[in-house]
Amino acid sequence: MIQRWPFFLQFCSLFQRSLSPLAKAISQIVVSRLLSIGLILLVALPLTSAPATATPSLFPLASIHTYQERPGQTTFRSKQSLRDRTDRSWQIILFKRYQAGSLQGLYLRLVGFPGLVSLDSQKPITIATGASAQWQAQPALDPQTQSLPGNAGQYDMAATLADLTGDTPLQIEIPLAGGSVAQLVVPPFAVHEWRELNGQSPEAQSPETQSPT
Repeated sequence: MIQRWPFFLQFCSLFQRSLSPLAKAISQIVVSRLLSIGLILLVALPLTSAPATATPSLFPLASIHTYQERPGQTTFRSKQSLRDRTDRSWQIILFKRYQAGSLQGLYLRLVGFPGLVSLDSQKPITIATGASAQWQAQPALDPQTQSLPGNAGQYDMAATLADLTGDTPLQIEIPLAGGSVAQLVVPPFAVHEWRELNGQSPEAQSPETQSPT
């Protein structure tokens, strides 16, 4: 490409001499633009000639966090921010807690925006794959949580996660006060993370010292 550059400049000069004054003015603008593009390509060529070495990941970076809340108590947590079908924002928190080495529970906490939603916390949520698989997760509080505000609900996810075998998107229907429902779609990367969290255990972990929820 560098060897052809003088030939290109000579061609532009001969071409301009054969034109009328008006055409020359127009050609000068065109040639100026072409020269600018040529210089940009000449400079950028060494930067783009090397082959790329990065391999894209199938899923976004995992955000599973481990917390050593107190001696003998370990919690694993995955947190996602999603919007329902009416564009309301939700915090989706899946957490799994071990107490003295024994599994205490696996819970899904759903938190809507205060003032916009009020959950019917006594009714189960419905979880479906969009095909034939469907579950109901019953309301359940972990022993460390006495109550939740009206814009939040918590559900037992142990049976649902035990049945999940793939990263299919999940549709969640959340009963709201007044008889309506909120509908969420959990994307494949989040389902993948949930399944990874379900396989976590306290062994060989480097826990953080924060409160998980």
